[in-house]
Amino acid sequence: MSKHWQARWITDTPFRSMEPLDLFHKEMDAAESEAHREDLQHHHWLVRTTFNLASVDLEAVSLYMDITADDYYKLYLNGRFVAQGPAQNDAGHYYYNRIEVGSFLQAGNNAIAVHVYYQGLVNRAYNSGDYRQGLIAELTTGERVLVKTDESWRAKRAAEYIKGETFGYLTQFVEHIDARKSEKGWKELSFDDSAWLPVHTNDQADYTLMEQPTPVLSVYEKKPYRVERRAPGHYWIDFGEEITGQFTMEAEGEAGAEIEIRCGEELEADGQAVRFNMRCNCTYQERWTLSGDCDRLDFYDYKGFRYVEVFGPEQAIRPDSFQAIVRHYPFNEESCRFQSSDELMNQIFQICKSGVKYGSQENFVDCPTREKGQYLGDNTVIGHAHMLLSGDLRLYKKAIEQFALSSSTCPGLMSVVPGNFMQEIADFSLQWPLQLLEYYRYSGDLTFLGDMYPYAEQLLCHFQAYDRGDGLLHEITDKWNLVDWPKELRDEYDFELSKPIGPGCHNVVNAFYLGCIQAVNEIRDLLGISYKDDLPRLKRRFIEVFYDPTRRLFTDAEGSSHHALHANVLPLLFDLAPEESVPSIVDQIREKRFSCGVYFSYFVLKALARVGEHTLIYELMSSEEEHSWGNMLKEGATTCFEAWGKDQKWNTSLCHPWASAPVPLLIEEIIGLKPSKPGWKEISFSPKIPAHWEHFTLEVRVPSGMIRLAYNHGQWAQDFPQQVRVIRH
Repeated sequence: MSKHWQARWITDTPFRSMEPLDLFHKEMDAAESEAHREDLQHHHWLVRTTFNLASVDLEAVSLYMDITADDYYKLYLNGRFVAQGPAQNDAGHYYYNRIEVGSFLQAGNNAIAVHVYYQGLVNRAYNSGDYRQGLIAELTTGERVLVKTDESWRAKRAAEYIKGETFGYLTQFVEHIDARKSEKGWKELSFDDSAWLPVHTNDQADYTLMEQPTPVLSVYEKKPYRVERRAPGHYWIDFGEEITGQFTMEAEGEAGAEIEIRCGEELEADGQAVRFNMRCNCTYQERWTLSGDCDRLDFYDYKGFRYVEVFGPEQAIRPDSFQAIVRHYPFNEESCRFQSSDELMNQIFQICKSGVKYGSQENFVDCPTREKGQYLGDNTVIGHAHMLLSGDLRLYKKAIEQFALSSSTCPGLMSVVPGNFMQEIADFSLQWPLQLLEYYRYSGDLTFLGDMYPYAEQLLCHFQAYDRGDGLLHEITDKWNLVDWPKELRDEYDFELSKPIGPGCHNVVNAFYLGCIQAVNEIRDLLGISYKDDLPRLKRRFIEVFYDPTRRLFTDAEGSSHHALHANVLPLLFDLAPEESVPSIVDQIREKRFSCGVYFSYFVLKALARVGEHTLIYELMSSEEEHSWGNMLKEGATTCFEAWGKDQKWNTSLCHPWASAPVPLLIEEIIGLKPSKPGWKEISFSPKIPAHWEHFTLEVRVPSGMIRLAYNHGQWAQDFPQQVRVIRH
């Protein structure tokens, strides 16, 4: 909700006269834009104030800090880290955090210190590059504002963060740090900031500030799993699993001495050196110049990594100080636990769980390395898995709303939100109503369903403009027609997927379109909205154009004789396939296996579930073939990969939560737990336990409470939430 602010937006001097840029546009309408001022990129700004709380009874009142910054802040009170944020969004719907801070404050004098970062790049990670920069904050108790940002605050641009090259997809800068230029103790109450300059206020800041509907990130320290001293001044560190965050350490050496830090997701082929020049297009190699005093390494932005190598003067390095500062969306490990007699499935479930955990930041990210972007299509898989793994529906709800708000750029929705990287993918947009419906089934939030429904209508209207006259879509030239990714895993799909798309009518985008209409019709039914049901006519036309009655399979495109896996999975999933074709499609899946990307495997498994092929579902999920989660494990995965194997894509990231399909498929289809009424007010329980399972346990938190199941050699123990009806099949 919006609020009335007494605080004023404050900004660094160079930005106060900068006219904000409008970076939103249709992807295909990209215009030449003026290059961003390089001197304002990688802009670290230190802001602080002191105040007295002598008149406040800290034991009797609650104290809250309302705070946000553009692009990002890290908040410290009296030298202690409090929180960071916000979740990125555009200025028209910009989030602020409300944080209880009483435990960080003391009677008498206190200090607020904020490290604000403005990146100045256009990418999928930040809404940056638009010259909007600054901070707003208020410390309140009840209706009383105790401290607020205004001209009395003091600030200085941090000089120790040296801009390096960019990596990823212009995702972030290499962070070289020169501790000789740092402001020692600037977060502390005792620091003398009299040499710092007063801040500027910007009453023209065009933000509509909304309280962030999700909590701030969990940020905590993690000790290494293993540390080895390879040579004097050369240390090798393993954190035991891929994590997201920063590496940190302490050092004390001569002023000007350098320490090199290399991070990576994996080791080089020799099994010794850290692969810092990573396959995912990131180069995690940075320099830290020492001040001559006792220094602590303080990287700002985050990475995805497991291994670290440190090189520097032996006498300066303190190996007992090696740590990671881990960050991710709050994740209660106890909310979902699975263990079975099938050790391979246990490991598959765990790498998917960890992939979702570390791929959930202020928003879902496709990967925490190369892109850090929230992709609409990825969220079909990630959001579904995250709701089950975390028992927390708020992050998925926020994502659904954020994509809805992208309709201001295109009613057909953008595919990467937030961020100022404008990308549009037709297949992804058409999945948005399916995500909304899935969220409703889990939450029972009919109000939100009604609030979002107009965006679904706009979405359909947008795509109907590409109706060629018979109800099928063709030449959707404003958006990329993806089918699957990487392109080598499209099972030789017989249609030229140029960008923009060329002439002709192809299967996958039309199957998603009909699936989208199905979902919107179901939403209309739930909301009591009348409509003309064109779906039967559209289904008939889809079959007329794409169905091959001789093979009892669907072709890839009008006029094609090729039957790709993708062209058959979606008709099966969306109930477009004639009954006679179902055995043929299932046989094709049994033969072709996962002749698709990891992302599309979710739809393969869901399609098999719709026709009751649970044995084949488990066979595919537990396979150790080249295209399998078992193959990821053979290649050392601790989080699920972007592709089935490291070398199956030219820039594979090794933490990609779009590969987490086994989580919802195992829980919903194999163990058989589903909401039979919205909000899990009634539960369907229809187990399809594999014959070789001797035992398993599952604990999973759903909106109506905790479900606990145990199976041991045919004997069940079950604990469902009280007052919830369970329908057993």
